[in-house]
Amino acid sequence: MKKNNFCSSYSLSTALVFFAAAFIFSACQKTDDPNSFVNLPQGYTLEKVVDGLNFPTAITWDEDKNMYVVEAGGGFLPEPSPARILKVNEGQTSEIVNLSSQNVVAPVVGLTYHNNAFYITHRAADQTGAVSRVLKNGSSIQQILSGFFDSGSEHPLNDVRMGPDGRMYLATGPAGNAGVVGPDIAPFIGRKPDLHTTSAQDLVLLGKNFKSEDFRTKDKFEDSVLTGAYMPFGTPSTPGQIIRGTNKPGGAIVSFDPANAEGTLETVASGLRNVIGLTWNKKGEMYAAVNSYDVRGPRPVKDLFDATYMIKKGTWYGFPDYSASLEPLTDSKFEVEDKLQAEVFVNGVSQGKNLGFVIDHAASGLAAPDKSLIAGLHPFHSSPSLLDVAPDGWGMYAGHLFVAEWGDLTPATDPAITRVGYRIVQIDPNTKQVVPFLSNISGLPGSEQGKAGKVLERPFDVKFGPDGAMYIVDYGQVKINEARKAQDREPYEYIPGTGVIWKVTKE
Repeated sequence: MKKNNFCSSYSLSTALVFFAAAFIFSACQKTDDPNSFVNLPQGYTLEKVVDGLNFPTAITWDEDKNMYVVEAGGGFLPEPSPARILKVNEGQTSEIVNLSSQNVVAPVVGLTYHNNAFYITHRAADQTGAVSRVLKNGSSIQQILSGFFDSGSEHPLNDVRMGPDGRMYLATGPAGNAGVVGPDIAPFIGRKPDLHTTSAQDLVLLGKNFKSEDFRTKDKFEDSVLTGAYMPFGTPSTPGQIIRGTNKPGGAIVSFDPANAEGTLETVASGLRNVIGLTWNKKGEMYAAVNSYDVRGPRPVKDLFDATYMIKKGTWYGFPDYSASLEPLTDSKFEVEDKLQAEVFVNGVSQGKNLGFVIDHAASGLAAPDKSLIAGLHPFHSSPSLLDVAPDGWGMYAGHLFVAEWGDLTPATDPAITRVGYRIVQIDPNTKQVVPFLSNISGLPGSEQGKAGKVLERPFDVKFGPDGAMYIVDYGQVKINEARKAQDREPYEYIPGTGVIWKVTKE
């Protein structure tokens, strides 16, 4: 009763003054409210957890529900910013360990927590892909796996996750765009001249060799070389040549017991291009997000999609002879214009400029991949990255896949500029349709619409936390800078301090 009397004592003019002030304050606040600039289903709210991060890639939680994030230390090649594991608490971060100071070579991409330790993916001192165990307090770092040869290229090791079977799973990418290394990855070949794509199983080659300029010589625009699939740059292949498989292949998913990683390593699935993220649903079914081909290098492929797949153990998914939609690259729709294609030779005889296969599938014992394993097809170049499955508390979305689309790198990966990605999508496992869940209204990264740090830039990880909320790791700003090639760098410029962690909750 007293409260009602107190309220009624205000005059109408006083109430109007307070109402106007509240309205102005609310309007000012909205200019910084990310929900004003994004598309998000009704009933869900986006908020910022922490910003100012340097190239964050993944988050994880310990048994006490504390959140941790890893900073990669750069993109494909190490940048000045160190790779670190940070603890996130109430909008602030504190360093657990500076990985770069402990001889961990960037980029550090994958992060997971298991039995009082973090597990990370990175490069070893010899530039091969590696996995290390980091004690929770950061006092000890032990490398438990190394020797993933392809990771010396533009595709380092990616996600690392504990599976429901108690084994740890690792996502690997292949050296090169489509099985043939070339001038497009010159900085990496310069550091590792014998760089080439590897395979999980023995392969028989068709002997196709791709002609490209020899960037290693002074007259690089006049000198040319032939390079075969799965061969080092400048090394041709012959028909019937056998490529031996390895238990540390590129373009694959492998698993191991973290207590004896080297001794228990086995290949789960192969013939995938750049596998980025891994997850499981309640039934224990495994899914992976995979980046498809680029229009670059001696063997450019104009694919139509990127993909998320259901992973079936022992399956070959078609790389480098099948598209993201698991169709044969002999189909002319995957061809690029002649000026972008390399001339192909077999035993020194020109075969023209046709894409075709590079593997003798029958001789290699490979069957066409199973299209029913496609979980969802993303726009070409959208770069599906890490992913997770929504918990029961997410109502109609429970059991749906949520995938972070990092976005394109055009024109470096494709002369035909198509801006796609920069969003979170959801996939209903029943319909297999990729549907936007969270995206900027403009469809572009925040920095390209004057809203840097206020909306999504390049989401790389999406995970559901122990509180049931969705958390998004936003890598930050990446710009195309062709001048970096003259510095023996890849043509991408990474802007430090622009990474963010976002949170999506049900209202």
